[in-house]
Amino acid sequence: MKIIHISIVSHGQGDLVHQLLDDLKSAGVIDAIHVTLTLNIQEILPFTSASFPFPIEVITNSEPKGFGANHNAAFYKHQKDSTFFCVVNPDIRFDQNPFPALLACMQNSNIGLVAPIVLGENGVVEDSARFFPTPFKILCKALSLCKGSDYIISNNVIFPDWVGGMFMLFPQQVFEKSNGFNEQYFLYYEDVDLCARLRLLGYEVVLCPEAKVVHYAQRSSHRNLKYLKWHLASMLSFFCSKVFLQIFRKKFRAKFVKDGSV
Repeated sequence: MKIIHISIVSHGQGDLVHQLLDDLKSAGVIDAIHVTLTLNIQEILPFTSASFPFPIEVITNSEPKGFGANHNAAFYKHQKDSTFFCVVNPDIRFDQNPFPALLACMQNSNIGLVAPIVLGENGVVEDSARFFPTPFKILCKALSLCKGSDYIISNNVIFPDWVGGMFMLFPQQVFEKSNGFNEQYFLYYEDVDLCARLRLLGYEVVLCPEAKVVHYAQRSSHRNLKYLKWHLASMLSFFCSKVFLQIFRKKFRAKFVKDGSV
């Protein structure tokens, strides 16, 4: 039986987690899943694990950890018990089971990650699938000179450079082979880094149009100076990393070969 291990991390977001778990239950996502809920800060949950028809393990951190460290810890705790590993943010909602469509998009052994179409709470498609960032593109967006999405969303499967970390589904063996998230990123850009490393390993990232979820985004870095500092620090770390240099060397080489330049 294919088992999906779902990892959720709460930062005092018990109410949102409760709604997400209710969605899993209501949408019929009850067979062959188990959930690891990590409480990154102390909180009293508004529900009990026994309220749901699937196993839920609750881990309480003695001190806060980063995004990647929390999900890695959840993964390695059950790495031999699952076929797939799924990272889901507490602020994700859905009314239809997204997993059948996601698994249907993961039929080839060269696919390392699948993700759903992400809608905002207003129903508009979010920009969750993008080209790899560059300093030039960041500056272009900051000056409002670069607008629009990097990929045109349609009914066709898309192979983006990277997808946002609010909902990611991996084959267990691929996540293990990649060594999971880079824990040097406390928050932000760990999804970019992991997608880049998957591509360097020869795996594809897939956006599956038949699977849709709604993201009630918190946008903490837009309102909180601490989160903004984390965002900027992670961005600089990525641009100074070997992964950034390797992935762009690979992309430019592929582009030149495609154009017949080499």
